[in-house]
Parts: sequence; C-alpha cells; structure tokens
Amino acid sequence: NPDLPPEFERIINKALEKDCDLRYQHASDIRTDLKRLRRDTDSGRSARVEEGSILPPPETAPERPERPQAAAPSLPQTKRRATLAAVALGVVAMAILAYLLTRPPPPPRVSGYVQITSDGRPKFGLVTDGSRLYFQEVVSSRMSIVQVSAIGGETAVIAVPSRAPLDVSLADIAPNRSELLIIPFSGTDAEAPLWFLPIPAGTPRRLGDLRGHDGTWSPDGQRIAYADSQDLYVARSDGSESHKLTRLPGTPYWPRWSPDGRVLRLTVSDAKSNSSSLWQVSADGSNLHQLITGWNNPPAECCGNWTPDGKYFVFASTRSTKSDVWAIREKGSFLQKASREPVRLTAGPMNFQMPVPSTDEKKLFVIGSQPRGELVRYDLKTHQYAPYLSGISASDFDFSRDGEWVVYVTLPEGTLWRSRVDGSERLQLSFPPMQAALPRWSPNRKQIAFMATAPGKPWKIYLVSADGGTPQQVMPEERHEADPNWSADGHSLVFGGAPWAQGWIAGGTAIHVLDMKTHQVSTLPGSEGLYSPRWSPDGRHIVAQPANSQKFLIFDWNSQKWADLASVPAGMFAFSRDGNFIYFDGFTADAGFFRLRISDRRVERLVSWKDLRRANGPLGLWVGQAPDGSPLVVRDVGTQEAYALDWEAP
Repeated sequence: NPDLPPEFERIINKALEKDCDLRYQHASDIRTDLKRLRRDTDSGRSARVEEGSILPPPETAPERPERPQAAAPSLPQTKRRATLAAVALGVVAMAILAYLLTRPPPPPRVSGYVQITSDGRPKFGLVTDGSRLYFQEVVSSRMSIVQVSAIGGETAVIAVPSRAPLDVSLADIAPNRSELLIIPFSGTDAEAPLWFLPIPAGTPRRLGDLRGHDGTWSPDGQRIAYADSQDLYVARSDGSESHKLTRLPGTPYWPRWSPDGRVLRLTVSDAKSNSSSLWQVSADGSNLHQLITGWNNPPAECCGNWTPDGKYFVFASTRSTKSDVWAIREKGSFLQKASREPVRLTAGPMNFQMPVPSTDEKKLFVIGSQPRGELVRYDLKTHQYAPYLSGISASDFDFSRDGEWVVYVTLPEGTLWRSRVDGSERLQLSFPPMQAALPRWSPNRKQIAFMATAPGKPWKIYLVSADGGTPQQVMPEERHEADPNWSADGHSLVFGGAPWAQGWIAGGTAIHVLDMKTHQVSTLPGSEGLYSPRWSPDGRHIVAQPANSQKFLIFDWNSQKWADLASVPAGMFAFSRDGNFIYFDGFTADAGFFRLRISDRRVERLVSWKDLRRANGPLGLWVGQAPDGSPLVVRDVGTQEAYALDWEAP
C-alpha cells in the first residue's frame, strides 16, 4: 500500500522473519518500534499541513499572471489518509502482537558444557543440593557414595558405617538437602532396607522396616515413594503408613515426584521385551499410563527429572547403542499450548545419561561416557598386569580346547568375533542390532554357542558356524535363555534363565538341558531358582548359583541331586581346564580373583582388584583364564565423568 510508510513494512517483515535470531524476541520490542513509527508519522503529517496552508498576499504586491500550480491536498483528505493509515497500523500491530504471544517458543538447547570430575570411574545415581553433586561410584571394587563440588574438583567418598562392607545405592536427596536416601545391599540382592544418610556427616538411620530397590521424597518431604519388586509404594517419611500405590508392568526404577506433588514418573524395565520406558501415575494411584508411546520403538528411555519450576522434564533415551538427553516442555503460557514432542539436547560421540537440573535451572548435570576396555593378563609370578591379545577392547573371551582359537565380544559394540590367538584370521560372526554375550566353543571347534539380545527382544541362545554365516536361534519360545555351556561330548547344551533381566526375583529361573540331536529340553530336578550353569570338563557335574549369587551348588549326574559347594558371593566363574577348581570373581569385602578347590571346598584369593579400574562387559564385570591358566580381566581405559551442561530453556 503506497499510503503505508516503508518503516511499517520493515516492522512487519521483522515480526514475520523465520530466523529466530533476526525476528523480534519480545512483544515489548515491537511496541517500542510501533510507538516510534507513530510519533514520526504524526510529525510528518503536521509538516505537510503547514506546507499546504493559504497565506494572504501582500497589499503592495503587483498583479502579475501566475503559472498554474498543482492543487494542494485539502485538510479533510489528509486527515482521511492519516486515519486509514492509523487504523491499518493498529490492525496489523494487533495481528503481529497476537502472533508473538501465541507462536511456539524456541526449543530448549545446550549452549556449552564444563567437565566436573576427572577420575574416570563408573558413576550412577546423580543428585544435587545446589552446591555439590552426589552419586554412586565404583571405588576399590565397591559401589560407594561420593561427593564433588558442582563447579568441579576432587571427589570424596562419604563413609557409610555398617557391620559388614556393602555396596551402596543412592536413590534421592531430601527436599531440604539435609540427607540422602540410600540402599546398602550385598551381591545381587533384589530388595534391601532403605536408610537415611545425613549430609555432610552423621549417623545413618533405618527408614522403618521398608525394603525396596529405589525410592524418592515427595516435594514437601512428608512422604517417600519406593519400589519393591514390581510395585510402587508410598509411606510417611518416618516409614509408617506404607501402602501400595500401584503395580507396574515391569520393574520400576528412578521414581520422581512432580514439583506440585500431583504425579509420579518413573522408569519401567520390561524383562520380556528387554526394554525400558517412562510411566506416570497420579499421587493417589490412579491414571497409570506410559508417558511416551510410538516415539522410540522399542522404547529405551530412563531416569527422568523435572526442573524445579516444573516447566520441563528431562530424561535419557538410547538409540542404536547411543544415549542422549532429551526434554519435554510441560508448561505453556497464557496463550500458548506446550508441545509434547521431545527435543534432543545432546548429540555427538559421547553418551549422556541421568540428567539432573541445577537448583537455579541454568544447568543440567549429567554423566558422560566413552566406554573402552583393554584386555590384560595378570602374571601370578610377577604380580603385574600386561596387555593381552594386543589389549583389545573386548570381553567374554573363550578359547578353543587346543588353545589356538579365541572368540570374544567387542566393546562397546557388542558384536561377536573369532580369530587365532595371535590375532590373525579375524572374522565377524554377528552384526548390529544383535548384542552378543558369553560365547562358547563346541568341543569339535566347528560351532559357537552364545546368548544374544536385540532391541525389544529377550535374551536367546544362538548357534553360529566358526566359519561364519547367519546365527540361528536354538529355541523358538519367547523367554529369556542365558549362559549356554557344552557337554563334554558336544551332544548337549546346558543353560539357565536371566534373573538380572527380571529384577533378580528368586524362583524366576531354572537349569535346562537341550539335546542337540532331538532338540528336546529337560529341566534338572531341584534347579528351580538357580542360574548361570557351568558343565565340568569331565561331564560329571554342573555348578550353578541361586539368583542372589551368594553361594555355589553342584549337581551330580549319577545321583541326580544338588549339594552346597561353597557359601561365597561371586560373579562370573568357570571351571579350570582340568576340572579341579572353580575360578570366580569374588563379591567379598576383599574383592578379587579367587579359586575354589572342588575336592576340599578350600577357597583362596589369587588377585586383588583393589587398585584396578574394571570395564563392564555385556553382562557386567567379566573374568576369565588364558590357555596357560593366567587370570584375564578387562581394564577400564574409557572415560566416565560428571558434566555441567549450560542450557537455555525458554
């Protein structure tokens, strides 16, 4: 419109600019420019009226013929144009203002980061009181609670007095920042007593008689929500008046109350589909539902937290083995509706997990990791570690009977490979998205049995030719199968269940034997509740553990009965090549590599893990033996640190 000033067109174009950095950021900015334009327009209109006014001619002016002149605009016409321009200006201004008030806000984003810790040790369960961070960390082979300044520095272990050395899980921090909710546990305990730990110092106290595996305070500090098996409970903060809130379709973890106390959100681990998802339930136990559906298939979300003002909910999501931080906007403005679409905040080679907003909401504290392992051999004579097989980043090694070939799982990819022990003739046997674990050579060295999973699938047993090809699933049932081991003649496979995928629930597994010729499966008598079977080299015995991994039991094929072998908490284990010993990873106070002599049940420690940082394999910490009997372990040479992410959350 030629009657509209060019400056007005500039204002309109700037308001509608697609580039968020170039357009108006606030409604006050456009109001300022519109006021300035109106002032300039009014000044220009007054000047034009003065120029067009008619002055009386001087009395002494001589009469002369005048040239024809263009008629000056009349005053009514000028006022009409000005009124139209003002009306148009007001209408467009209102439209622009409405657009600015109702347009979606820019998405949140991370603008920078600062590394807080520098010890490289595995970390879990992050919480903050504003000035310090608290988290679990593996120190001297034990899970401990440590603290560090929120601006960086050295970590310090928080002592947890107890009658026996225990691992300690960190669940939450009190709303008044005066104490931590912790769960001391031993081995693979599914549920354990809940405790309060005063900070910065004090004596822990038991939370009534409550037991569980995770928990959280309500915003007012008056209630505790805690998870026990598949159930979510709520009790008063002194442990009284406990009642079940709801039952989840899996094992619940990481419960968190909304800042207004109306709902709880938590992570649910589904053992059947080997997935984890975010769920929400009202504080009275009603309206249980999955938070996000159809977004990441299968779901792999975990560990969410609200910002203190309740405006955003941040969580971690894994896709193609890569974990990043995402955010959901929870609140809109008076005229804006919040978008429920998650926004990705991190990307890159590093995994980011367990986001926790700072108390001032300007930062996100996260755990960032780049996993890498190094296979090392421990020399029992020199008591020194040295790289083995060139220090490959892999785990779950198994050597052929003649000691010439080896099969293993790469870290962190989780793919299955075989090669000669000198590293030559390497061949990849499995491919993503399959995640392999615990491969075993057949006695004739022609096949490899292993367990594997894929997103949304349970752990299953597979067979693959040592010369390559497509891995074949052994049994069609959709149930967890784990720890395949060959019989001495290669005609059978023994296997168990996967209690770790079911929250370590006792009774959820048994020991089975598969006949490779008939494909018939039988269950060993008296094996209910046992897992992780190992067949002796002579074929006469099978050793297994209960779900809590607190002892070894031995099965005699002749008598068809089980007997206690040794009461000792243990992780990975295997028979010696001559069958006289069980070598195992000890979960005792003096953690290390042990051996158990079958004949007299004598246990002795061969190696201490006290000063060794160990890397997790597909199923946790792995130990094994080289063909000469030397202990093998995977040293952690990756990075895992706490970071502070600067983020903008409009």
